[in-house]
Amino acid sequence: MDIRVTVQSVPFDMAYGYDDLLAQRTDIGAVVSFTGLVRDFNESPDVTGLTLEHYPGMTESTLEDIGKQAWQRWSLQGVRIVHRIGYLAPGDPIVRVAVASAHRRDAFEACDFIMDYLKTQAPFWKKEHAKQGDYWVKERDTDQFDAARW
Repeated sequence: MDIRVTVQSVPFDMAYGYDDLLAQRTDIGAVVSFTGLVRDFNESPDVTGLTLEHYPGMTESTLEDIGKQAWQRWSLQGVRIVHRIGYLAPGDPIVRVAVASAHRRDAFEACDFIMDYLKTQAPFWKKEHAKQGDYWVKERDTDQFDAARW
């Protein structure tokens, strides 16, 4: 299994995973990726920033497990997951998932699955900063609904 997971406080390249997945490979027919960004609104209409906390060691293990689950469900050649922690400003990238496969459908579905499971299973805690104060972001029913479809 070619699954690589990184959790870091420093910004990552928006093309993270792409060149790495394709290096000296000619059996890959599709690379699908998703990049999540900090919005300037969420539970509050005026988000000024976001602080992401995590449980070191457990977070990486959980993300690797999610990648392994995708690997077992679809025919994949590689998975890359990078997730930021610490303080992020609106517009900053939070997460990037890149999935390589011989076929596009496997890559699309695996990438979607990884994000749905990441949102509901990975031990991250988000505190939003807004003009009226800071608050912890609540879990959304829609995230659980999305993960349940798999």
